[in-house]
Amino acid sequence: MKVNLSVLSLFVALVGVSSFVFLVVAIGTDFWYIIDASKLEASRNGTDALSSHSGLWRTCRLRSKCYPLINPFWHESVNITASHRQLLYMHGTFVILMPLSLILMIFGGMTGFISILARAYPLLLMTGLLFLFGALVTLTGISVYIAYSAAAFKEAVCLLRSKDLLVEIDIRFGWSLALVWISFVAEVLTGAVFLLAARVVGLKQRHEQAL
Repeated sequence: MKVNLSVLSLFVALVGVSSFVFLVVAIGTDFWYIIDASKLEASRNGTDALSSHSGLWRTCRLRSKCYPLINPFWHESVNITASHRQLLYMHGTFVILMPLSLILMIFGGMTGFISILARAYPLLLMTGLLFLFGALVTLTGISVYIAYSAAAFKEAVCLLRSKDLLVEIDIRFGWSLALVWISFVAEVLTGAVFLLAARVVGLKQRHEQAL
C-alpha cells in the first residue's frame, strides 16, 4: 500500500501541476480565437491588417497594438441591442469561470498537499471532489466561450455587406483553447487519482482496524 500510495502521490502532483500551468498559460495568452485574412490582405496589396487573434481580455492585430475587449461588467445605460447584451453576458460568464477554476485548483493543491502528507481519507476525498468540481467549472467556461464565439461570428456575418469575403478568411480556434482542453483533462485525471488515493487510504485504515 505504501508503494502504491507513493506512486499515486507523485503522479497526482505532476498531473495537477501540469493542469495548473496549462490553464495559467491559456488564460494569459491571446490565441483563443484566430482570424487569418492573409489571402484577403494579399489581394489588397497588404494595405489593411485584417488578421487578428484574441483571448479572454483583448484582441490583437498583426501590425498594431492589442486593445481590450468591451468590459462585460459595465452596466451603465448604453444603446445596445439584445444580441449584443447577450454577448456581453456570455463574455462576463467565461471571464469569471476560467479564473474561478484556477482558484479552485490552488485550493485543491493546498488541501491535496496536506492530505497526502497526513494520509487523511476525508481530505483526500474532499480534494478529489474539489478538482472534479473545478474541472466542471472549466468545462462550463469552455462551452460558454465556444457558444460566445459562434454567436459573435453570427453577429459579424449579419453586419457584412458581402458574404463572399468569408471565403478568403480562415477563422479557427487557437492553441490557447487547446491548452484549456488539456488542462481540463488533467484536472479530471487529478481528481480521479485523489479519489483513488482516498480509497487506498480507506482500505488500509480498515485493514489496520481489523487487525
